[in-house]
Amino acid sequence: MTVIGVSDISLSFGTRLILDRVSFSLAENDKLGIIGVNGCGKSTLFKIITGELEPDEGQVFISNEKTVGILTQDGAFQIDEAAGDSALEQMYAAFPELLEMEAHLSALEAKMAAGEADAALTHTYEEAYRAFDRAGGTQFRSRCASTLLKMGFDEESMHRSLDTLSGGQRTRLALARQLAREPDVLLLDEPTNHLDIETLTWLESFLCQYKKCVLVISHDRYFLDRVTNKTLVLEYARATLYNGGYSACAEQRRVDREIAEKHYRNQQKEIARQEAYIAQQRAWNRERNIIAAESRLKMLAKMEKLEKPREAPKAIRMSFQESISSGNEVLHVRGLSMAFGPKKLFSDIGFLLKKNERMFITGPNGCGKSTLLKLILGRLQPTAGRIEAGYNVEVGYYDQENQNLTPENTVLDELWNAYPELTETEVRGTLALFRFVGEDVFRTVSVLSGGERARLTLAKLILSRMNLLVLDEPTNHLDIDSREALETALDAFDGTVLAVSHDRYFMDKLATRVVALCPNTGDGDLLDYQITRKGRGYSEFLEFKKAREMRAEVAGRGEKSADLPMSAGKADYLQRKQNAAEARKEKARLERLKKEAAALETELAEIEAELFGSAASDYTRAAALDARKTEAEERLLEIYEEIGV
Repeated sequence: MTVIGVSDISLSFGTRLILDRVSFSLAENDKLGIIGVNGCGKSTLFKIITGELEPDEGQVFISNEKTVGILTQDGAFQIDEAAGDSALEQMYAAFPELLEMEAHLSALEAKMAAGEADAALTHTYEEAYRAFDRAGGTQFRSRCASTLLKMGFDEESMHRSLDTLSGGQRTRLALARQLAREPDVLLLDEPTNHLDIETLTWLESFLCQYKKCVLVISHDRYFLDRVTNKTLVLEYARATLYNGGYSACAEQRRVDREIAEKHYRNQQKEIARQEAYIAQQRAWNRERNIIAAESRLKMLAKMEKLEKPREAPKAIRMSFQESISSGNEVLHVRGLSMAFGPKKLFSDIGFLLKKNERMFITGPNGCGKSTLLKLILGRLQPTAGRIEAGYNVEVGYYDQENQNLTPENTVLDELWNAYPELTETEVRGTLALFRFVGEDVFRTVSVLSGGERARLTLAKLILSRMNLLVLDEPTNHLDIDSREALETALDAFDGTVLAVSHDRYFMDKLATRVVALCPNTGDGDLLDYQITRKGRGYSEFLEFKKAREMRAEVAGRGEKSADLPMSAGKADYLQRKQNAAEARKEKARLERLKKEAAALETELAEIEAELFGSAASDYTRAAALDARKTEAEERLLEIYEEIGV
């Protein structure tokens, strides 16, 4: 059943065409990923679907009585602060109809407590309570708390004042409000921003099991592959729908582009061949040659000309230049501890970063990843321990909040002020590589989008000629093409990379080492793992972590260390083997119960026949049969409950 249909939507802003005859339809369980470069019209399409914008042409159809929920990119700033001053109160306020029903029930209870209870009032209360229960009123408060807990809010932060929440927490709160209501059509615009990997994993599982329609705008390729079964690509104002997630879509796009280019080249060759034939016939200038030439001209005129395939929108282009070679030991962290007042972030951590390593730091939000980078850069002082930089180390830093930009500067001035020795041509040439062209270079930093600020920061970084790159969430706000360009540049960089990231696809491509900050786990505050398979950084670390957790679980049961799984593959094999054995045991048990149930049913039928037959006048025999009948019926009910009858 189609729940949402978009038919020939077109929209222009002035002379700029944003969307051109965009059409698609989705069924109830479809999960659609919408991708395209920043500024291609993805969020605009959402606004048209929700009715916030009116298209120039076309229409949107949503099935009757289907509810629609949307999380926008600035959803964190649209929280209704009048609804309550804590995350939990905000969650309750997402259910106004249930709060109203709850208040009505409270008023009725007050009347009954005051002695006004009569049959009519009691009946009204019972009807209201049943309606409240059917609408989910008895569970909605616990569901709100449970959703917040899964989104990374502990008991304390659920009740904390809204103005003390970070931007990331407010974004997660806005997302939790939408998820708790479970609308029939859920629109999510960049839902993965500000989520740590643990919360991301939970969100992916939730959306995979969500039995309703989801449309998601995202640049997180790992997330798209796990969640979506269809992909809409917006390119040059047109839309193309593909089956499958991001990777399947990317492969199909590549194949389609190759086929289109091949067909176009073949047709151009054929046109050139026919035109050469026509020219030759005309050169001979005989009557039959003229007739032949005109015949071919008519054939060419009737030929349906293929449009030349347009190139993919230009991604940013970059290459990081190493200044001078550093020593082999780039950074040595020894016994490092950090706390803010009574709040401890981590203690006694240490590692040695070597030349050409690509070390990624991961961990839950608030565990101190960005703080660790600031300690390494000397912007904060640790409570204990020390950090030693190696020989000839030159550091370039990328800040996820782009705090190194001056809001009053133009784009051109921001880069030129940082590198005054460059000519205007060189500065503008660098900016062009990051898609700042024409009048774009005269826009002020304050009006730039998050993606544009990220690109400008990267432009400043590539000119700094460093040999240690320290990157804090470098892929945030970048579109997929820009992320891939950054991956390529970092892979070719002849220096060392230390990065904080939640982008699992990005880590898979680049990581040679993964360090997880995991304070208060009882096993040290740092988990350090060396990657052995290039291009599988995060995936290999995840396998290692799961195997490690399994070994700890097995050890906790008191089993011998020789029996512990020694690798992720072996751990997975043992787990599958155990699951299969348990499944076989359960199946055999159910079969035994079914046979016992069949025997009891036969016995009860025989008891019934005897009770109303030969035992009808034998009271002693009838009493014994009745007792056995009761016993058999009770056992049969137990079995029915076990086997789900």
